[in-house]
Amino acid sequence: MDNAPHILVVDDDTRLLSLLKKYLMDNGYRISTATSAETAEDRMTGFYFDLIVLDRMMPGGDGIELVRRMRNGSGMSREVPILMLTAMGDAEDRILGLEVGVDDYLSKPFEPRELLLRIDAILRRSKTEKLKDLHFGAFTFNLERGELLKDGEMINLTSGESLLLKSLAAMPGVPISREDLSLSSGSQGRAVDVQITRLRRKIEEDPKLPRHLQTVRGEGYVLWAD
Repeated sequence: MDNAPHILVVDDDTRLLSLLKKYLMDNGYRISTATSAETAEDRMTGFYFDLIVLDRMMPGGDGIELVRRMRNGSGMSREVPILMLTAMGDAEDRILGLEVGVDDYLSKPFEPRELLLRIDAILRRSKTEKLKDLHFGAFTFNLERGELLKDGEMINLTSGESLLLKSLAAMPGVPISREDLSLSSGSQGRAVDVQITRLRRKIEEDPKLPRHLQTVRGEGYVLWAD
Protein backbone atom coordinates (compact mmCIF):
# COMPACT_ATOMS: atom_id res chain seq x y z
CA MET A 1 0.00 0.00 0.00
CA ASP A 2 2.95 2.37 0.51
CA ASN A 3 3.31 2.77 -3.27
CA ALA A 4 -0.44 2.91 -3.92
CA PRO A 5 -1.85 6.17 -5.32
CA HIS A 6 -2.82 8.61 -2.56
CA ILE A 7 -6.30 10.13 -2.99
CA LEU A 8 -7.88 12.99 -1.05
CA VAL A 9 -11.69 12.71 -0.88
CA VAL A 10 -13.47 15.95 0.05
CA ASP A 11 -17.18 15.88 0.92
CA ASP A 12 -19.26 17.29 3.77
CA ASP A 13 -21.46 14.17 3.79
CA THR A 14 -19.64 12.16 6.48
CA ARG A 15 -21.58 8.96 5.74
CA LEU A 16 -20.67 9.09 2.04
CA LEU A 17 -17.12 10.01 2.95
CA SER A 18 -16.80 6.94 5.17
CA LEU A 19 -18.26 4.64 2.50
CA LEU A 20 -15.96 6.02 -0.21
CA LYS A 21 -12.92 5.72 2.01
CA LYS A 22 -13.61 2.04 2.73
CA TYR A 23 -14.49 1.22 -0.88
CA LEU A 24 -11.40 2.89 -2.35
CA MET A 25 -9.09 1.43 0.29
CA ASP A 26 -10.54 -2.02 -0.44
CA ASN A 27 -9.57 -1.41 -4.08
CA GLY A 28 -5.95 -0.65 -3.28
CA TYR A 29 -5.77 3.12 -2.79
CA ARG A 30 -4.42 5.15 0.12
CA ILE A 31 -7.14 7.56 1.24
CA SER A 32 -7.21 10.81 3.19
CA THR A 33 -10.45 12.70 3.80
CA ALA A 34 -11.69 16.23 4.44
CA THR A 35 -15.18 17.58 5.12
CA SER A 36 -14.54 21.17 3.99
CA ALA A 37 -12.48 23.17 1.52
CA GLU A 38 -10.49 24.65 4.41
CA THR A 39 -9.57 21.22 5.78
CA ALA A 40 -8.70 20.03 2.28
CA GLU A 41 -6.25 22.90 1.82
CA ASP A 42 -4.66 22.06 5.17
CA ARG A 43 -4.22 18.44 4.04
CA MET A 44 -2.60 19.57 0.80
CA THR A 45 0.04 21.61 2.60
CA GLY A 46 1.38 18.50 4.32
CA PHE A 47 0.84 15.66 1.86
CA TYR A 48 1.27 14.88 -1.82
CA PHE A 49 -1.86 13.51 -3.51
CA ASP A 50 -2.12 11.71 -6.85
CA LEU A 51 -5.80 12.66 -7.21
CA ILE A 52 -8.49 14.71 -5.45
CA VAL A 53 -12.15 13.63 -5.45
CA LEU A 54 -14.02 16.85 -4.65
CA ASP A 55 -17.66 17.63 -3.91
CA ARG A 56 -19.04 20.57 -5.92
CA MET A 57 -21.09 22.15 -3.12
CA MET A 58 -19.95 22.32 0.50
CA PRO A 59 -21.05 24.52 3.42
CA GLY A 60 -18.63 27.39 3.79
CA GLY A 61 -16.79 26.67 0.57
CA ASP A 62 -17.49 26.13 -3.11
CA GLY A 63 -15.60 23.31 -4.84
CA ILE A 64 -15.16 25.50 -7.92
CA GLU A 65 -13.50 28.20 -5.86
CA LEU A 66 -11.18 25.64 -4.27
CA VAL A 67 -10.14 24.39 -7.71
CA ARG A 68 -9.54 27.94 -8.86
CA ARG A 69 -7.25 28.64 -5.87
CA MET A 70 -5.38 25.38 -6.48
CA ARG A 71 -4.80 26.02 -10.18
CA ASN A 72 -3.72 29.62 -9.56
CA GLY A 73 -1.37 28.64 -6.74
CA SER A 74 2.26 27.66 -6.83
CA GLY A 75 2.33 24.48 -4.72
CA MET A 76 2.09 20.80 -5.63
CA SER A 77 -1.72 21.03 -5.77
CA ARG A 78 -1.45 23.19 -8.90
CA GLU A 79 -1.06 20.09 -11.09
CA VAL A 80 -2.92 17.36 -9.17
CA PRO A 81 -5.83 15.81 -11.14
CA ILE A 82 -9.34 16.57 -9.83
CA LEU A 83 -12.53 14.51 -10.17
CA MET A 84 -15.54 16.57 -9.14
CA LEU A 85 -18.71 15.06 -7.68
CA THR A 86 -21.82 17.10 -8.32
CA ALA A 87 -25.60 16.96 -8.09
CA MET A 88 -25.64 19.73 -10.69
CA GLY A 89 -25.51 17.78 -13.92
CA ASP A 90 -26.17 20.48 -16.51
CA ALA A 91 -23.69 21.23 -19.27
CA GLU A 92 -23.01 24.82 -18.15
CA ASP A 93 -21.87 23.61 -14.75
CA ARG A 94 -19.53 21.05 -16.31
CA ILE A 95 -18.12 23.69 -18.66
CA LEU A 96 -17.43 26.00 -15.71
CA GLY A 97 -15.57 23.23 -13.91
CA LEU A 98 -13.52 22.35 -16.97
CA GLU A 99 -12.65 26.01 -17.49
CA VAL A 100 -11.17 26.35 -14.00
CA GLY A 101 -9.24 23.07 -14.20
CA VAL A 102 -11.43 20.09 -13.25
CA ASP A 103 -10.29 16.92 -15.05
CA ASP A 104 -13.55 14.95 -14.93
CA TYR A 105 -17.09 15.05 -13.54
CA LEU A 106 -19.33 12.43 -11.95
CA SER A 107 -22.96 13.24 -11.14
CA LYS A 108 -24.57 12.14 -7.89
CA PRO A 109 -25.96 9.61 -7.28
CA PHE A 110 -23.37 7.36 -8.89
CA GLU A 111 -22.38 3.71 -8.94
CA PRO A 112 -19.18 3.05 -6.93
CA ARG A 113 -17.85 0.99 -9.82
CA GLU A 114 -18.14 3.95 -12.17
CA LEU A 115 -16.26 6.13 -9.69
CA LEU A 116 -13.51 3.53 -9.57
CA LEU A 117 -13.31 3.38 -13.37
CA ARG A 118 -13.06 7.14 -13.66
CA ILE A 119 -10.38 7.32 -10.98
CA ASP A 120 -8.41 4.59 -12.73
CA ALA A 121 -8.77 6.43 -16.04
CA ILE A 122 -7.62 9.78 -14.64
CA LEU A 123 -4.56 8.21 -13.02
CA ARG A 124 -3.72 6.39 -16.27
CA ARG A 125 -4.14 9.64 -18.15
CA SER A 126 -1.83 11.40 -15.70
CA LYS A 127 0.83 8.80 -16.41
CA THR A 128 0.10 8.99 -20.14
CA GLU A 129 0.53 12.75 -20.17
CA LYS A 130 3.95 12.31 -18.65
CA LEU A 131 4.78 9.72 -21.30
CA LYS A 132 3.08 11.83 -24.00
CA ASP A 133 2.37 8.79 -26.21
CA LEU A 134 -0.54 6.34 -26.19
CA HIS A 135 -0.11 3.01 -27.99
CA PHE A 136 -2.84 0.85 -29.50
CA GLY A 137 -2.06 -1.91 -31.96
CA ALA A 138 0.31 -0.62 -34.65
CA PHE A 139 -0.56 2.99 -33.76
CA THR A 140 1.06 5.61 -31.55
CA PHE A 141 -0.82 8.80 -30.70
CA ASN A 142 1.04 11.78 -29.28
CA LEU A 143 -1.38 13.62 -26.99
CA GLU A 144 0.71 16.79 -26.85
CA ARG A 145 0.97 17.27 -30.61
CA GLY A 146 -2.18 15.41 -31.65
CA GLU A 147 -0.18 13.32 -34.12
CA LEU A 148 -1.01 9.73 -35.09
CA LEU A 149 1.65 7.32 -36.35
CA LYS A 150 1.25 3.83 -37.75
CA ASP A 151 4.46 1.79 -37.62
CA GLY A 152 6.33 5.09 -37.50
CA GLU A 153 4.56 6.68 -40.49
CA MET A 154 2.36 9.76 -40.05
CA ILE A 155 -1.39 9.29 -40.52
CA ASN A 156 -3.15 12.44 -41.74
CA LEU A 157 -5.85 13.66 -39.34
CA THR A 158 -8.19 16.60 -39.70
CA SER A 159 -8.20 19.06 -36.77
CA GLY A 160 -11.57 17.67 -35.67
CA GLU A 161 -10.33 14.09 -35.76
CA SER A 162 -7.23 15.02 -33.80
CA LEU A 163 -9.25 16.79 -31.07
CA LEU A 164 -11.66 13.89 -30.84
CA LEU A 165 -8.84 11.35 -30.59
CA LYS A 166 -7.20 13.50 -27.89
CA SER A 167 -10.40 13.37 -25.84
CA LEU A 168 -10.67 9.60 -26.17
CA ALA A 169 -6.95 9.00 -25.62
CA ALA A 170 -7.01 11.09 -22.45
CA MET A 171 -9.30 8.48 -20.84
CA PRO A 172 -8.41 5.12 -22.45
CA GLY A 173 -10.73 2.29 -21.50
CA VAL A 174 -13.51 4.59 -20.26
CA PRO A 175 -16.65 5.24 -22.36
CA ILE A 176 -17.18 8.95 -23.11
CA SER A 177 -20.62 10.23 -24.06
CA ARG A 178 -21.34 12.01 -27.35
CA GLU A 179 -22.23 15.15 -25.37
CA ASP A 180 -18.91 15.22 -23.54
CA LEU A 181 -17.01 14.54 -26.75
CA SER A 182 -18.88 17.44 -28.36
CA LEU A 183 -17.81 19.75 -25.53
CA SER A 184 -14.17 18.72 -25.63
CA SER A 185 -13.70 18.44 -29.41
CA GLY A 186 -15.94 21.23 -30.67
CA SER A 187 -17.91 18.83 -32.90
CA GLN A 188 -21.66 19.31 -32.70
CA GLY A 189 -24.21 16.53 -32.19
CA ARG A 190 -24.09 13.89 -34.90
CA ALA A 191 -20.85 15.38 -36.21
CA VAL A 192 -19.15 13.33 -33.49
CA ASP A 193 -20.52 10.14 -35.09
CA VAL A 194 -19.21 11.23 -38.48
CA GLN A 195 -15.75 11.91 -37.03
CA ILE A 196 -15.78 8.51 -35.29
CA THR A 197 -16.60 6.82 -38.59
CA ARG A 198 -13.70 8.60 -40.30
CA LEU A 199 -11.28 7.72 -37.50
CA ARG A 200 -12.26 4.07 -37.70
CA ARG A 201 -11.43 4.03 -41.40
CA LYS A 202 -7.93 5.19 -40.47
CA ILE A 203 -7.20 3.00 -37.44
CA GLU A 204 -9.28 -0.14 -37.83
CA GLU A 205 -8.50 -3.16 -40.00
CA ASP A 206 -12.27 -3.64 -40.32
CA PRO A 207 -14.16 -0.41 -39.48
CA LYS A 208 -17.42 -2.40 -39.18
CA LEU A 209 -15.85 -4.58 -36.47
CA PRO A 210 -13.70 -2.07 -34.59
CA ARG A 211 -11.10 -3.34 -32.13
CA HIS A 212 -9.60 -0.07 -30.89
CA LEU A 213 -12.40 2.50 -31.13
CA GLN A 214 -15.62 0.89 -29.96
CA THR A 215 -19.21 1.91 -29.27
CA VAL A 216 -20.61 1.20 -25.80
CA ARG A 217 -24.39 1.09 -26.10
CA GLY A 218 -26.05 3.77 -24.01
CA GLU A 219 -22.74 5.25 -22.84
CA GLY A 220 -20.75 6.53 -25.82
CA TYR A 221 -17.39 5.69 -27.36
CA VAL A 222 -14.25 4.16 -25.88
CA LEU A 223 -10.65 3.89 -27.09
CA TRP A 224 -8.83 0.75 -25.96
CA ALA A 225 -5.10 1.20 -25.50
CA ASP A 226 -2.39 -1.44 -25.07
